[in-house]
Amino acid sequence: MDKRDYAAAVAALNTLQSNFSVVDAIRKSGKGMNKLAIPEMLEWLKKIGYKPSDFDRLNPIHIAGTKGKGSTSAIISSILAQYSSPTTNTTPPRPSKVGLYTSPHLRFVRERIQINNEPISEEKFAKYFFEIWDRLEAAAKEAPAHPDVPTKPVYFRYLTLMALHAYLEEGVDTAVIECGIGGEYDSTNILSKPTVTAVTSLGIDHVAMLGSTLPEIAWHKAGIFKNGSVALSVPQGEVALAVLRDRAAEKGESLHVVHMHPALANNEIRLGLQAEFQKINASVAIAAAAIHLRLLGHDDIPDPTTTEHIPLPSKFVQGLEQVRWAGRCDIRREKNVIWHIDGAHTLESIEVTGRWFAEQVKATQNAGANVPRILIFNQQTRDASALARALYIALQAVVTSDSSVSPFTHVIFTTNQTSNAGFKPDLVSINTDQHEVDSLAVQNALARTWSEIDPSAEVCVLKTIEEALETVRSVARLSNLDGAENAETMVLVTGSLHLVGGAIEILETE
Repeated sequence: MDKRDYAAAVAALNTLQSNFSVVDAIRKSGKGMNKLAIPEMLEWLKKIGYKPSDFDRLNPIHIAGTKGKGSTSAIISSILAQYSSPTTNTTPPRPSKVGLYTSPHLRFVRERIQINNEPISEEKFAKYFFEIWDRLEAAAKEAPAHPDVPTKPVYFRYLTLMALHAYLEEGVDTAVIECGIGGEYDSTNILSKPTVTAVTSLGIDHVAMLGSTLPEIAWHKAGIFKNGSVALSVPQGEVALAVLRDRAAEKGESLHVVHMHPALANNEIRLGLQAEFQKINASVAIAAAAIHLRLLGHDDIPDPTTTEHIPLPSKFVQGLEQVRWAGRCDIRREKNVIWHIDGAHTLESIEVTGRWFAEQVKATQNAGANVPRILIFNQQTRDASALARALYIALQAVVTSDSSVSPFTHVIFTTNQTSNAGFKPDLVSINTDQHEVDSLAVQNALARTWSEIDPSAEVCVLKTIEEALETVRSVARLSNLDGAENAETMVLVTGSLHLVGGAIEILETE
């Protein structure tokens, strides 16, 4: 490979994506998560010169869950970053560098690998990407495998190896690691000695891999619990909690259920992620950060396993207020348009997002009957029609007290394609059915569903996100011409993180 820059790294990384036929075959097989995933990851580790205990130096914090695991990870990182500031005169000084590994990304793949809440640079991404690539190439030459055995792991596994390698090379001494899918067989579960493990809210998702019931899903998520690591959970349904408790006990640990912190419940703190449901994510993040810092020697911080709601040090408050997590309860303004952006993609999260948007509608002074409310939606791989119905029901009940008034005046269904020029390399995904994308099959089905639910809404299907955003602006301009000169058209962009990523890409590059 001649070029070794960021573009070349992203192009090479994209060759490791599982194509749609492979993903679909796994989904239809009903075989669930691959029980060989961890042994295979250990073999990849060996090939690049590591063993699991090497990552103990990262003092990892491991987060699993269905909803909120990314937000929780970001909040923990934001709190801990207050303690790693060069201006902080604390003893001990750790953590000096905080790593944050999350997925998926929105605009740039390097968003997944952050240090002190900043994505690593293009230069460093390329450097560490090709260091792993070369080690795997060398291993394949030294011990040639069967022709059917790949010389590189798939996309997410590769990035996991690369992130851990980068963190060691960069001297990271705390790493917040978000699971990909599940927990027990997730490729991040090679961590042998996390300081804290936490399970965020559970819901039904990835049923082909994790099962179709909450106990099955809880079993997988609790796979991150380890002996010697504090096990946390947000409040869950009792059947799920029972599984989490049993799984923690198997590892010799007690499960600590974290309830909402009063300072958040009473709005004494203005959380950087402004949605009611983020408060429980922030509460478990407070507990995880406190436990972790105590283990690093910060004895002045109370123990949240013995004190239910610890008094919040000023640095915790700063971290909570300063946290940012693009694409999650994300509000952006431009002339006459307020964009509400949230990557909800499960039935439960869609309902929560609907309630969040409804809160914003009610809080907006000019949200009268003549002000457009527009939905931009896509969900390419799940039961999109069920999600659309759930969103309608959640919004209809709370956006307006008049059951005859539609929650949205306009509804736009689009693909995840950014523009007519296609996708930027960072946003390329080959694990969807390209024929369905090209024919707009899912979008047309969604349009029919919504028109049946709400015949009064103006429904349209568009091929690209760029076209959808321009359509919103056209509606807003016409609305202002009709007499609502200073009105702000309210827009909800949701249903897929890929859609959200494309929308943010357009909004931030314009």
